[in-house]
Amino acid sequence: MIIDCHCHAGKGDGLTGPWDTDAPLGDYLEWAREAEIQKTVLFAAFHSDYRIANRAVAQIVNRHPERFYGFAFLHPERDRGRVYDMVKTAVQQYNFCGIKVHRYDARITREICETARRFQLPVLYDVMGEVAVVELLATQYPDVRFIIPHLGSFADDWKAQTAMIDHLARHPNIYTDTSGVRRFDILKNTFQRVGAHKVLFGSDGPWLHPGVELAKIRALHLPKKDEAQVLAGNFLRLIARVQKEPAVTRQPRARSAEVSKELYRDPWVVK
Repeated sequence: MIIDCHCHAGKGDGLTGPWDTDAPLGDYLEWAREAEIQKTVLFAAFHSDYRIANRAVAQIVNRHPERFYGFAFLHPERDRGRVYDMVKTAVQQYNFCGIKVHRYDARITREICETARRFQLPVLYDVMGEVAVVELLATQYPDVRFIIPHLGSFADDWKAQTAMIDHLARHPNIYTDTSGVRRFDILKNTFQRVGAHKVLFGSDGPWLHPGVELAKIRALHLPKKDEAQVLAGNFLRLIARVQKEPAVTRQPRARSAEVSKELYRDPWVVK
């Protein structure tokens, strides 16, 4: 089995770039089919209200549960005080199995980490090259599994990516994905120093071609057992402990604003 652990879906509500405008899945699904990718983890494009965006992703995931997993996108600042309720909805109503956070929005918070701990959810946190924070996450929350995508930097920052390898080697709760890693020598060095058990295959679709990203894994000529871990096994292991009910007593409900009833097109059929 091949699982793409990093793909966006749905419409953003900005016009800065593709990342906050639109992430249609039409072409991506054809490319994934050609590459024999059976399942994909979806999370929203950037949005000013992730309650709306997560609900749109949930419509896709729950319409095609045999094809998709869902992660809840959270904004560390705008969603402050309502993270628990958003994650509870995502897990119990949407059947999501992880959390996505991006430093482009804001830096990750204890509120998010502690909520992830309560539901035993992996957290995919794009640090945008700020890999030093991984040391704090690893030691403050050793029972939370963090996936740091792009080997620490989508921006092709070899210094950050090289430093990220050390965090992967030292901390058992730190993982990475292969999406957008341009320097093949650094990717190869990651497997040599860390091993296959800390790396997940991801594409950063629909904007990057999943077949191209998968070819990088194939080009490493990993042993079959190691390749199977990267392509599916590691992700399945990370979501195996997800809890539908929180591990401790529920905190008081925070007041939240009325959620818009805006409907989204299903990116499953959008070209």
